[in-house]
Amino acid sequence: MATLIGGLLPTSTAWITKFVVDDLTSGQVAGALRWSVAFAGVGLATGLLPYLTRFLRNELDRRLDRITQDRLYTTLNGLQGLARFEDPSFRNDLTMALQASGTAGSTTAGLFDTGRNTVTMVSLLATLCVISPIMAVLVAAAAVPALLAHLALSRGRVSMLATISPATRRQIFYSSLISDLTAVKETRLFGLGDFLKGRMLDELATMHAGERRVDRQEFRMHGLLSLLSSAVAGGGLVWAVVAATNDTLTVGAVMAFVAAVAGAQGALIGLAAGIASAHQSLLLFRYHQKITSTPADFPPATATMLSPLRRGIELRDVWFRYDESHPWVLRGVDFTLPYGSSAALVGLNGAGKSTLIKLLCRFYDPTRGAILWDGIDIRTIPPAELRRRMGVMFQDFMCYDLTAAENIGVGDLSLLTDLTRIKAAAQLADIDSKLGQLPYGYDTLLSRIFFENLDQDDPRTGVVLSGGQWQRVALARTLLREDSDLLILDEPSAGLDAEAEHEIHHRLGHHRSGRTSLLVSHRLGVVREADTILVLGDGRIAEQGTHEELMTADGQYARLFAIQAEGYRAADATVRVSATP
Repeated sequence: MATLIGGLLPTSTAWITKFVVDDLTSGQVAGALRWSVAFAGVGLATGLLPYLTRFLRNELDRRLDRITQDRLYTTLNGLQGLARFEDPSFRNDLTMALQASGTAGSTTAGLFDTGRNTVTMVSLLATLCVISPIMAVLVAAAAVPALLAHLALSRGRVSMLATISPATRRQIFYSSLISDLTAVKETRLFGLGDFLKGRMLDELATMHAGERRVDRQEFRMHGLLSLLSSAVAGGGLVWAVVAATNDTLTVGAVMAFVAAVAGAQGALIGLAAGIASAHQSLLLFRYHQKITSTPADFPPATATMLSPLRRGIELRDVWFRYDESHPWVLRGVDFTLPYGSSAALVGLNGAGKSTLIKLLCRFYDPTRGAILWDGIDIRTIPPAELRRRMGVMFQDFMCYDLTAAENIGVGDLSLLTDLTRIKAAAQLADIDSKLGQLPYGYDTLLSRIFFENLDQDDPRTGVVLSGGQWQRVALARTLLREDSDLLILDEPSAGLDAEAEHEIHHRLGHHRSGRTSLLVSHRLGVVREADTILVLGDGRIAEQGTHEELMTADGQYARLFAIQAEGYRAADATVRVSATP
């Protein structure tokens, strides 16, 4: 209704102006006064209606923004694997979809503006038809090239945005390296600031070149359209002056004609711009639709529930590569992890240890072969159900900008507010004492990026932990799932000092006792107590056995163990010599 009324106001103004002027020129002062009151009412509506329309439009935009973002992130959360997120094409589409989520309001704005301008244009063209049908036809005809030009420009701008999307992502990446806290130490140490700034500016230049090209096209196009509009308006005004001179038009009719031509041209330009804006937003929104209609990355599971582990986990002739253009990472891996046993996975860098963990978590499915949970192929199990029964600590764990309690509690959302269980996990990871000494204890924010206005200068607002402390927090997050059927720890002590590492593995040894667990570590001294040690090499299980069996076999494990032991013996000998008087 507000759009309809807003569209009729310019026509009402034109007609009331005509009536006021005609009454004044004919000496009908009373009639002119009455029309002046009506003119004041139209002026009041003209002043207030845009604010009402803006309020209603903004409220609609907020609701649409929430709906579109909810749909987008629901889709992203529904992707259970990692392959899509590693696909550059998908990343580009996702970047465009994120832009589209913020332009849903532009679509509605364009549609509302189109509706209002359509009403204005039709009513003013009707006014022109009364005064001069030929001018009405000319004004309407001039709108056709304007509409076609705006549509072409909107397509060009969306195409440009898609083209520069990779450059945009790289520009954000380089700029974040300059300012991000996790990167700033190394970028300062190696003097990378100017190097990264140069690359960031190069990508920015690529983005600006694309934008500049479209802006030039728009400038030329709008210049030609303005010339056409001026020619139509100027010709119409000449005709109106001549007609008034010949007493064909009254003075009021001339004023109404001028207002109608100007208003109709403005409405036609606004109509073309509104349609083009809505068209551009809809073109962008296609990326949103493309992402939200993305099919599931895994086939539907045939089972709904997963029983607790009772027999064990088996990898049967598992082959895997990330895509057909990449080499095989795993080549026929076979091993069984019995229920209640502890296994350790060792191997050189690039042997495939992290890939194997991703397969166990079902971030990928094997290219060939199968992974069985008590004899059940995990591809038949919903990924969320499988992961619910696992506790996993990745080597590249997350440091969340949350409180200490939340950083641990996200390991099991059902226990997010259970401080007793959270503290128990922290004690097991040997980080409870440190967290308890923080300014606000477990409620202390483990970040310095959020501030309230009143406490931005208070150092207690947030705390930054050391790398080793963060590793213990991540370990506590994993151990919060104390009833997990499978515990996987990937380098859980890589950032710890020798004393802390010894203490952690002593605690983990008791915790892993009787639990089905897999420990990945390059430090062979910490894996020797495992029931089974698996040596991964060239994509296969090269050796398998206890520490004593593998040392007796004198193979790859024994060689690596001897190298590490020799390093400790050499260091110890150096210390003894230097200590001799």
